[in-house]
Amino acid sequence: MLTQELSRQYVNILKEELVPAMGCTEPISIAYATAKARETLGEFPCRAELAVSGNILKNAKSVTVPHTGGMRGIKSAFSAGLAVGNASAGLEVLAGVENGTLAEIKRIKDTFNVEITTPETARIFDICVTLYSKNHTAFVRIADTHTNIVCIQKDGETLFEKPLEKRPQKTDRSILSVENICDFARSVDIDEVKDVLARQIAYNMAIAEEGLSKNYGANIGKVLLRSYQPDIKITAKAYAAAASDARMNGCELPVIINSGSGNQGITASVPVIVYARGLNVSEEKLYRALCVSNLITIHLKSGIGTLSAYCGVVSAGAGAGCGIAYLLGGGKEEIKHTLVNALAIDSGIICDGAKASCAGKIATAVESGLLGLNMYYNGNEFFAGEGIVKDGVENTIKSVSRLAHEGMRETDKEIIRIMLDNE
Repeated sequence: MLTQELSRQYVNILKEELVPAMGCTEPISIAYATAKARETLGEFPCRAELAVSGNILKNAKSVTVPHTGGMRGIKSAFSAGLAVGNASAGLEVLAGVENGTLAEIKRIKDTFNVEITTPETARIFDICVTLYSKNHTAFVRIADTHTNIVCIQKDGETLFEKPLEKRPQKTDRSILSVENICDFARSVDIDEVKDVLARQIAYNMAIAEEGLSKNYGANIGKVLLRSYQPDIKITAKAYAAAASDARMNGCELPVIINSGSGNQGITASVPVIVYARGLNVSEEKLYRALCVSNLITIHLKSGIGTLSAYCGVVSAGAGAGCGIAYLLGGGKEEIKHTLVNALAIDSGIICDGAKASCAGKIATAVESGLLGLNMYYNGNEFFAGEGIVKDGVENTIKSVSRLAHEGMRETDKEIIRIMLDNE
């Protein structure tokens, strides 16, 4: 049952998760750690050591870092953070980079001595930056989430430290349930969520328009619009894919993330916004639908974890399908069945890092969400015992969490090994 206290906590969860970030969040986290290490050192270093987990390597290896003139990869993120990163800006650490500093970023990338390693003992999300100058050293470690600094040292002296298990204080995600999310979306005072959702609409639609207006990556959004008879479903998929086209390939516009991911933030929001505009529903109804899509995405991702071999946009695509179900007048039953159907369809999509093909996976995830919705409206559904589907939506969510968090650990390691072949 949704109480007033639970409703307040759901508002807090939205405010904690729907925050701006510029560029793919893993390389941006590297830039943030590097900027913080340089701030701690107090001077420009002469060499560095960068130790990252396999999952960080996977997600930073191939993606374009914003404000670097198209540079890609881990060393580019490190170089930008070292040259001009503003540690106080968090995930917008590179927002203030100017064109005049590109030469310095490139110089560091080409000439600076940085040793990059991938320790087997690292946590799933782990970034350690050590900077050395002639007389001093500085060390910064980020673990578990993108801005969660767990240790800062200078000259071997610990300036800040907290237990690895102690994550940033956030509202408990275990309070989420599909039942209560539906009640919350229907009853919340819109003024409590309007600002955070209006920002999501503005930011994520702006980068979608950017992706459709210029050439980015594989241009999945444009391909969809050019190759199929345009309708609201194709348009929703195309806009979401185009936003990722731009984001994965150097666009400098920020996005509003969900569960630590810009692509998930895009997928959970942009299709819902496109449908709302196509259906000409009220602004209030769009906000309520976005409450559904965002919170269901967060609910799914909470059991999976920040990084996994399970592609995160699968969760967000299912969330978007649920948000669109709400726009079409669906209640709890329609939303629950949409979610189960969507998860049954595409839960096998792997995450092999951030790159241009993420846009294609977003289009597929949105398609699955919409197919799951249309199945139910046509009197069809997947039943308990069919594959990973269990009796009840929450039990099916637990199945997906188990698959992604436990079952795909070895898959994740093999993906990383494949990606590093011939490197």
